[in-house]
Amino acid sequence: MQKFKDLAYKRPDKDEVAKVLLSCIDRFVGAESFEEAKDAFLQWQKDTSKMETMYVIAYIRNTVNMKDEFYNNEIEFFNEALPQLTPIMKKWSEAIISSPFRPQLEELYGTHYFQSAEVENKLLSDAIIEPSIEENNLGTEYSKTAASCSTEFRGETCNFYGLLRHMQSTDRQERKEAFEAWAKLYESVSTQLEEQYGKLVRLRCQIAKALGFDNYIDYIYLARGRYDYGKKEVEEFREAVRKYITPVCDRMYREQAERLGIDKLRYYDEQLVFPDGNATPIGTPEELVEKARKMYADLSPETKEFFDFMTEYELFDLVTRENKHLGGYCTSLAEYKAPFIFSNFNGTSADVDVLTHEAGHAFEFYYASRQLPIPELAGSTSEICEIHSMSMEMFAYPYMDSFFGDKADKYRYAHFTEALKTIPYLVCVDEFQHRVFENPDSTPADWRRFWKEIEQKYMPWRDYDGNEFLESGAFWMQKQHIFLYPFYYIDYALAQMGAFSLFRRKVENDGAWEHYLKLCSIGGKYGYTETLERAGIPVPLSDEIVQSTAAFAEKQAEIFKAKL
Repeated sequence: MQKFKDLAYKRPDKDEVAKVLLSCIDRFVGAESFEEAKDAFLQWQKDTSKMETMYVIAYIRNTVNMKDEFYNNEIEFFNEALPQLTPIMKKWSEAIISSPFRPQLEELYGTHYFQSAEVENKLLSDAIIEPSIEENNLGTEYSKTAASCSTEFRGETCNFYGLLRHMQSTDRQERKEAFEAWAKLYESVSTQLEEQYGKLVRLRCQIAKALGFDNYIDYIYLARGRYDYGKKEVEEFREAVRKYITPVCDRMYREQAERLGIDKLRYYDEQLVFPDGNATPIGTPEELVEKARKMYADLSPETKEFFDFMTEYELFDLVTRENKHLGGYCTSLAEYKAPFIFSNFNGTSADVDVLTHEAGHAFEFYYASRQLPIPELAGSTSEICEIHSMSMEMFAYPYMDSFFGDKADKYRYAHFTEALKTIPYLVCVDEFQHRVFENPDSTPADWRRFWKEIEQKYMPWRDYDGNEFLESGAFWMQKQHIFLYPFYYIDYALAQMGAFSLFRRKVENDGAWEHYLKLCSIGGKYGYTETLERAGIPVPLSDEIVQSTAAFAEKQAEIFKAKL
């Protein structure tokens, strides 16, 4: 493999890809023995990995610079070309579902792949090609809108992420001004964002109806691979969060206000955990990567091999720049069995979180893709994948002294409590999306009302200090998942519960790392419940588990606090 910057990109020939894939299907269907069927099955994986890898290269290079015209055009090509392959993908899923060799294939590759093929067969239709293309293009339009936002703040050009750094300042006036500038940026594009979201809601409902679903919620649960639980179980989980986790978080925020010496915590105070400042990492981005390399070398032989690979082939783009896509992500180049980490470093502890969270995703893909026989099994459903990343954040705690020096204990306390305090917000985003799609004719004014009501239920401490735009309920629009990855957010809350369970094993010296490697090695062979059971992780969709986890987290937070 070459370094990422040197990897060749070539736009796939759509007609040639179709020809190759159809030939592969014919070979599979015509197989007279299991070995012939297996060879055709593996060839399909190889051929689709080539195309997927070209798409991922284009996607990464597009998000690195949203104004690069060449890769803008390439993403537009994929937005249109990929949905047009729907009939072929449907033909493939039909072939493997009905194959006489399915039992032997399931024995090798697990049941989940074939269960997903059954669902995919149901969800693929010529009727959704055009709306899917339009949905992809709207997603790109939203990304450009968000990426183009910047403002001058205290002599510095800042995008949303640049302002977040100022919102952790020890100077409360600076925090407030940064917050106001941040809110004003969103307000300046709010009409565009609401219009884009309205179109996305209508399109998504259209897709669900075209496939015979009564509503989009029923469709998206299947599309997200949620075969083991449904809307009812998620609703019960949200209620358990309200009962057991929200009160703990409320107490933590009250303590924080007292620690900061203020009478009432405002939104712009929430991120400042200590009056003399949060722990910030020591070193340049390059130095932080080197510290991460040493950490992973010490953590385990598996993580050493992984991170050496990442650095050798420069599989990172970490520093925030103008016209760079917001946020952070980990993706993978299937053909090379290579992960890639993208982020926007901003000089806060979040930079270290990238080197643990996104690296957790990257490690799982690297490890699983070398354990499992086909690239598609290296990933899993999102509520499993996020356990990989969130657990790695906590496994890294013993190494935080090298990143934060004498403020390492501050980091550990702030990080651990933030992991718990984020959960009520995660369920807010989930309930908001349920409310929108339960009321598909709702308006932007309704969306703001929905958010305000939901926020008050799960986050009673939230105070926007009179900012009219956010007080109206507009905070929902700052979450890109709502636009780009519908209903992908409760996954983080479920995964955080799993990560707490693994960390509890670590605290109790109960084989945490072995259970983590087991989880990673499973990849996507099995569904959610079976995967967690095989890895020894409690399924958090019960009142009892949420209550027990909240109690553990509160007690552990006190242990971290005692070390400050």
